[in-house]
Amino acid sequence: MSTAYWVAFNLTPGIGPVRQRALLEHFGSLERAWHASVEELRQAGLDRRSIENLVRTRQTISLEKEMARIAQVGAEVLTLEDPRYPANLRQIPDAPPLLYMVGNLLPQDEWAVAIVGTRRATVYGKEVTRRLAYGLARNGITVVSGLARGIDATAHQAALDAGGRTIAVLGSGIDLIYPTEHRHLAQAIREHGALLSEYPLGTKPEARNFPPRNR
Repeated sequence: MSTAYWVAFNLTPGIGPVRQRALLEHFGSLERAWHASVEELRQAGLDRRSIENLVRTRQTISLEKEMARIAQVGAEVLTLEDPRYPANLRQIPDAPPLLYMVGNLLPQDEWAVAIVGTRRATVYGKEVTRRLAYGLARNGITVVSGLARGIDATAHQAALDAGGRTIAVLGSGIDLIYPTEHRHLAQAIREHGALLSEYPLGTKPEARNFPPRNR
């Protein structure tokens, strides 16, 4: 049940990775932070707006229903406390507190290379990408990209063609594959790697989501 509280804070506007870590350090667990009084939250350093957002979220969501929704789409939740959470990502200052995952991560995925690029790729650009991703995957390196049109899709497909593993990091909820024409590619990725997203279910692929996911 503790994972549900990580999900709950991920649904709370204005409380991002830095504030979540501060709450975790102050209260010892996000469960205690979730049930804290307004005064306790103020003592933990939250400002008025953040407290109001948290109180409103507590009143409007059902943790049980939210966890059921996640299970229904075949996803898991990896928190910073989960040993499966990517070790390299955990080290950055604003690491996502949690990741929604469809598929699986293996220890060998720590050996990974990200390949991202333009959506309007040239024939030459796609060919170079294909050769690079194929060669990496053939040598046991996991290829990470963003499932976008152009270079991203080429990198994913080349890794799959090489019989290797590939991971797609989404700028939308894990339940909304974007672009929609990549649904079959996404299915292949989940069978030979994973789809990951830090965004709650139902999050649309808005432009503001893509720069943060690139970290």
